Amino acid sequence: MNVKWIFNFLLSGLIWTTPAPVLADIFMYIDSEGVLHFTNAPTSSQYKLYIKERPKPSPATKAFDAIIKEASNRYGLSFSLLKAMIRVESNFNTNAVSHKGALGLMQVMPNNLESLDIGDPFDPKQNIMGGARYFKAMIDRFDGKLPLALAAYNAGPNMVEKYKDIPPIEETQNYVKKVMEFFYLYRKRS
Repeated sequence: MNVKWIFNFLLSGLIWTTPAPVLADIFMYIDSEGVLHFTNAPTSSQYKLYIKERPKPSPATKAFDAIIKEASNRYGLSFSLLKAMIRVESNFNTNAVSHKGALGLMQVMPNNLESLDIGDPFDPKQNIMGGARYFKAMIDRFDGKLPLALAAYNAGPNMVEKYKDIPPIEETQNYVKKVMEFFYLYRKRS
């Protein structure tokens, strides 16, 4: 078997199973004797980019931390989880409107605004507090099962109850995965 292929296979497994995020660009080359060389500072053109550094979070991602912390404390939810949800829902855009009509940072549906005491869905505090309140209801409804609560937040609780699992909806499956990835990333940074 090809040594490079085996190494790539093993390294890709490490990347996907290693909990720590990649912190720098990694370059690699294989010399004439088949020896693998890795560095974050290549010294010749033989090195090729192997792993790209993840971008640093934008300062905008910290703009709502105080409100997220308040919502986290009020509803007993993880700060990092709420922040991850906001990142995936709206990318911290207070004026976001989805193709389905969801509004604001946490993409609250218009039919939920009144029950969540949201008068202005584009007001960051009202939106985050209301979205956190709704998500807490999903956590309670699905007995603390985070993937199901996230799926319910995205696709609606009736869809999760219908399938008794994350619904077979690509958007919802991707949503749960992305939130969990950002949740882990934000948790490691806090």
